[in-house]
Amino acid sequence: MTQPGSLISRLSTAHVDPADRVAAWEEYNRRALVGLKCSPYAEQGLLATQTNVRFGALRMADIAGNEHVVERTSAACRALPKDSVFASLVLSGEAVFYHGQGCLTLGAGELVMYDTRRSYLFGFSAPMRQLLVDIPRELFAEVPSPIRFGVDSPGLGSLRTLLEGIAARPESVSDGTDDLALDLLRALATGGAAPLFAAKDFIDRHLGDHELTPARVAAAVGMSVRHLGRLFAAEGDTPARYVQRRRLARARRELADPTSRHRTIAGIAHRWGFASHAHFTRVFRAEFGHPPADLR
Repeated sequence: MTQPGSLISRLSTAHVDPADRVAAWEEYNRRALVGLKCSPYAEQGLLATQTNVRFGALRMADIAGNEHVVERTSAACRALPKDSVFASLVLSGEAVFYHGQGCLTLGAGELVMYDTRRSYLFGFSAPMRQLLVDIPRELFAEVPSPIRFGVDSPGLGSLRTLLEGIAARPESVSDGTDDLALDLLRALATGGAAPLFAAKDFIDRHLGDHELTPARVAAAVGMSVRHLGRLFAAEGDTPARYVQRRRLARARRELADPTSRHRTIAGIAHRWGFASHAHFTRVFRAEFGHPPADLR
């Protein structure tokens, strides 16, 4: 079982002498993310923040700043090797991404996927924010060249919602979130939603529906119930068990959230698809080793 999210480190150049900001940013990124060179273009120099979090097997950098360019040169690729696939989701601002085969432009809500073993330049002409997912090479297929995904790309909306949730509350991320993120990223990279990903995506968007049966899931993604069962069986699972685990994870997160203390345990259970409070308590204890009331 993968582990939930946790904060790794954070840097703000606002607390650094202006003359030392670029050096501090480059050194921090060398240790926390990837070796690169940075060039600011605002009069006040580089004003940027970066928060790095871990969720399961993946890492994510939440980066915000003013106008600047970062470059990973061929020399940096050799001197500071990094064997990952990066998926950079632009939340605000406009960006250009130069690479060996040309140039990509990105606006808010768009994503670029690229190989850290190859040189690139990533530039932002206005205040920006991006969520960058660091995917170890062994977990992901080869990316032959940088790929841009527009806001309407299938699954990108679900990925953005997932990543923004991780950025907002990394300590509340549930087990298996990295698996879901990988499913979404793989579906993007292969040009469409793989059948199992499509089923999991539908399930995660309808967890509160008390009629979320295998038959309804199968019909929604255009396959038979038998084939749906085979897809989950290949992972040693069943659709029903997957639904229950995802519901329990969502309920657990809400129970632990201080902003949800006004909601009753029974109300939270019902919100996430459990018709019976007693049944919810029983399966919750079986999954997590303690009753839901312990989180209150």
